[in-house]
Amino acid sequence: MAAPRPGRVSVLLPTYNERDNLPLVVWLLARTFADSGIDFEIIIIDDGSPDGTQEVAQQLEKIYGSDKILFLFPSGTAYIHGMKFASGDFIVIMDADLSHHVRLHLMFSGKQKEGNFDIVSGTRYKGNGGVYGWDLKRKLISRGANFLTQVLLRPGASDLTGSFRLYRKEVLQKLMEKCVSKGYVFQMEMIVRARQLGFTVGEVPISFVDRVYGESKLGGNEIVSFLKGLLTLFATT
Repeated sequence: MAAPRPGRVSVLLPTYNERDNLPLVVWLLARTFADSGIDFEIIIIDDGSPDGTQEVAQQLEKIYGSDKILFLFPSGTAYIHGMKFASGDFIVIMDADLSHHVRLHLMFSGKQKEGNFDIVSGTRYKGNGGVYGWDLKRKLISRGANFLTQVLLRPGASDLTGSFRLYRKEVLQKLMEKCVSKGYVFQMEMIVRARQLGFTVGEVPISFVDRVYGESKLGGNEIVSFLKGLLTLFATT
């Protein structure tokens, strides 16, 4: 377990076939944090990518230094494994496919301090948030998933399936211990359990842009798993 460094932000970047995206997202994050004076580290956790992502991650670790970039092979769930090595007292979870605008980390930091929130979640469905690059089918799936969740669970947050969030490290650890879901439903359960445990959640509108390179892993199996997970949470919360 890494020793905590107050004020440091640890970014967990799970990757799979992100060779083309990874150098750019790391450069953007490093520049953004450096410009804002925020102490940071980026932890890349690759799930056995066959496209050369691992080699790229190892090169980035050499270029930036292991104090700023740490490359891991996952042992179990990527987030749980990454937390073991995270030294920041705040942890950001985001995608590595450039769908999340890295400069929003500055907004996240401001929002967290503004309300001393345990979690700050990016929302596509509030304020000036939005989604760009999705076809109608994908938009309907996302909107439908959020609508069903709002009706059944009343979680008090507007975007339950988004994956761009900042957590206090100790809060993330407690939520990981409680959550049992995987895949598409995992993000939803994290917010539902947070409310259940009394943690505070703030929201920041974000513009989500569909990935530039690679393909989404969302498919029929993920949708079925989401519906099963939703019903399980409805029955147990």
